[in-house]
Amino acid sequence: MLINLSDVMSDQHKTVEETVPFPLKTVRTVSGEYPVVSGEPVHVRVEHVRKKELLIYAETKFTAVIPCDRCLEDVRHEFVLNFTKHVDVGLSDAELTEELDESNFIDGYHLDVDSMLSHEILLEWPEKVLCREDCKGLCRVCGRNLNDGACDCEDPGLDPRMSVVRDLFKNFKEV
Repeated sequence: MLINLSDVMSDQHKTVEETVPFPLKTVRTVSGEYPVVSGEPVHVRVEHVRKKELLIYAETKFTAVIPCDRCLEDVRHEFVLNFTKHVDVGLSDAELTEELDESNFIDGYHLDVDSMLSHEILLEWPEKVLCREDCKGLCRVCGRNLNDGACDCEDPGLDPRMSVVRDLFKNFKEV
């Protein structure tokens, strides 16, 4: 979805304010592709600051389905995005100062909402997703979801290669 910025970049510097439908059906990360099951419209406001500097405000909410990190069950995770970007479209990324954000989602007189949201979603992506705090995960032998009940597998015990590490923890344990 592109938003035309010609009004805000013209001599009159009119504020551009638009509400557009949530553009993404899936979220792609290096770890995979995750479906978006619901998304509220994206409200975007673009204001002129000075010369070619712009302030971009955006807010939306959406829900994506992400597998639990322990048991791989689907988890609905809600993202609330509310952010401000201060960009200078006259500068290249190499010339940016600390107070300015990258403007790679602006092409000429158009703001690419998909690209801007994708970047913000990656910044907000959770480090760990759990279906519940006490998730037991999967059995190391048969792969059964231990949240559904115990399996009949024999506990293989600890890996003998880790004995050196276990001994280090025993020897240096504070009393």
